[in-house]
Amino acid sequence: MESMFFPFLLIIFASIFQGSFGLGMKYMAPLKWESWWLVHVTIAMIILPMTWAFLVVPDLGTVLHSAFSDASMQNVVFMAMLFGFLWGIGGILFGVSVPYIGLSLTMGIVMGLAGSVGALIPLLQMENATSTPQFPYVISGLAITLIGVAITAKAGIDKDKLTSQASGEKSEIVKGIIIAVACGILSALLNVGFVNAAPIATLAKEMGALDRNASLAAWVVVLIGAFIMNAGYAIFLLFKNKSWSNFKVPGSKKAFRWAILASIFWFGALGVYGQGAALIGPIGGVIGWPMLLGLSLIVSNFWAYRAGEWNGAKKPFNLLLVGLAVLIFASIILGYSNSVI
Repeated sequence: MESMFFPFLLIIFASIFQGSFGLGMKYMAPLKWESWWLVHVTIAMIILPMTWAFLVVPDLGTVLHSAFSDASMQNVVFMAMLFGFLWGIGGILFGVSVPYIGLSLTMGIVMGLAGSVGALIPLLQMENATSTPQFPYVISGLAITLIGVAITAKAGIDKDKLTSQASGEKSEIVKGIIIAVACGILSALLNVGFVNAAPIATLAKEMGALDRNASLAAWVVVLIGAFIMNAGYAIFLLFKNKSWSNFKVPGSKKAFRWAILASIFWFGALGVYGQGAALIGPIGGVIGWPMLLGLSLIVSNFWAYRAGEWNGAKKPFNLLLVGLAVLIFASIILGYSNSVI
């Protein structure tokens, strides 16, 4: 158990980053979405992963060249990038959902679905997964996670009813929830891509990288696919809206600073999570991913509370606290599952 303390501590730290990155999306103005997003994804998906991996993975260039050129590895690389690309669609939907239903409810639905689906697929891909002693605990943890998400979503819906009645505005809750559900399912594929990119991490270890650092080489490949989708869509909007000049709009320094900070939080979460998952072992991507996203929900709701999203909604907020308590319990179950022999 003691040897597991550090990996789980890393995942807790990662959840703080993950739960905080969405703050930047509240401070896009006066930049348009596409301008802010292109800056954010370039830093978060290309510059930071490549820089961090370059610093800690010996001969990263050789590792990547071997992965892309070796015929036996090309399917691994393609699938890793494909899952990253599909996740990229989910990332865009996240930004679309927040204005409709707020950060709290969006994070609740997306993180819960992404955590559960993103853990279940790699679990079922494991050989003899259902016969392992950890299986019932992992399934129980995932089921409890979904219950926690359902309670959190109900709290968000109740809050939306109160705020829409008070303002007299038409609620877009159903549209927002549909978008968030699609986002959550697609967002699960980021972890599926990471787990399936394990041979790239193995290649990095063979080149001398430490176990926990080798995971960064896998992230580099997965996030290339994610970047192609996200940057491609942002550039499409820049041409469509003729908004290239928006990068120079007066008063945009604060928005650029938040784009950079959000990028650090976003990839900081993935990089640290990848290290924790690698140290847990083969089942790290199954246990660590839902823990990361479940705990990050608590962090994101802390920021949402500070921003006043729950003002005047005492009963929904109390229900939210119940949902978050359930998510903490689910994380404990998932953490315990790795100690079962």
